[in-house]
Amino acid sequence: MITQPMEIENRSFEIIYPYIKNLNLRDAEIKIYSRIIHAAGDVDYAPIIKISETAIDAAKAAILRGANIFTDVEMVRTGINKRTLKKFGGEVFCKVADDEIKEIAAREKITRSMAAMRNFGENLNGAVVAIGNAPTALFEVLRLVNEENILPAVVIGVPVGFVGAADSKAALFAQDKIPFITVEGTKGGSPIAVAAVNAILYLLDNDRI
Repeated sequence: MITQPMEIENRSFEIIYPYIKNLNLRDAEIKIYSRIIHAAGDVDYAPIIKISETAIDAAKAAILRGANIFTDVEMVRTGINKRTLKKFGGEVFCKVADDEIKEIAAREKITRSMAAMRNFGENLNGAVVAIGNAPTALFEVLRLVNEENILPAVVIGVPVGFVGAADSKAALFAQDKIPFITVEGTKGGSPIAVAAVNAILYLLDNDRI
């Protein structure tokens, strides 16, 4: 039995690698794919992960210049390696539980995650957006991009579920205004968003993978 955390992690990545080795991935993409699959415990993610050509470099550049990360739910905010992010000057924000957001959502008859993204507004410019739960949050970010010229540095959009999730991710994949990391279909979730963000942080400040 393997008991050391790094040994467990390294062995996990060895097990994962055969499932991604023929996908023609760059080294940085291999690391992100590996962490996503590891977080999910599901090698079926291998063919459905989608990373736009400039997404990794855009995310790294944003973090290096101190960009903040905006999330749809507390689970994503909690899981992100805030200590590493802070080294570069960034913070992680989530407003979904704020009283102000609850009031906006009730008044405008929208979800709280959607209201939170709308409230972030121009703060999303040049930032990293990580959405792991709410398709409505991703749809709202795309609306802000298309209608209000808001341009995040990168969107990690992996909402999970059977209502809106696949459609919101398909819309993210189809657009060409912002770099993205996503997964096709109904799979996804907060652990997947966290894994993608932390993989990028590790690329900048950790040689664990």
